[in-house]
Amino acid sequence: MNIFKKIKIKFLLFFRDIFVYHNSSLEFRAKLLAAMIGANKEIDECEEKVLQKIANEIYKDDEARVDLLIDTTKEYVYMIIRDNELEINELIKNIDRILKQEPRFHEKINLARLSRFFECTKDEENHIIQTRILEFLHNQIENYQKTKKL
Repeated sequence: MNIFKKIKIKFLLFFRDIFVYHNSSLEFRAKLLAAMIGANKEIDECEEKVLQKIANEIYKDDEARVDLLIDTTKEYVYMIIRDNELEINELIKNIDRILKQEPRFHEKINLARLSRFFECTKDEENHIIQTRILEFLHNQIENYQKTKKL
C-alpha cells in the first residue's frame, strides 16, 4: 500500500462520520466482524485473510470502502484485545442496541460469512464464544423476521 493511500485511509477513519457515505452501515458490519475476531483475542494471518475476503465480497467494486471496513474492524478488535477499552460483552450489547434502533441492519448480518472465522479458531473456549455470538445473531434475525411478518 502506498503512502498516499495509507494517509487517505487514516484520514477517512478519523473523519468517517463526516465523509463516509452510509458510515453507520459500515460501522455496524465492522462491529460484527470485530466480535468474531475479538473472541480469539488476536488477529493472526488467518483472520486477516478471512477479513479481507469478506470485505471484498461486501464492497466488491469499492477498494476504499474495503480498506475502511478492514481498518475500522481492526480498530474495534484492538480496543478489545489491547486497550481493554471494550469488552466483547459490551460490543454485543452495542450491536443489540443498534439492531433495536435500526431494524434494517438485521439484513446486513450474514451468518455464513461470520462463521468463516471458525477456521481460524484454535481454542475450544473461543470457539464456544464465537458460537454464542452467532446464536445471538441468529436469534436476532429470527425475531426480526417474525415481527416483520406481523
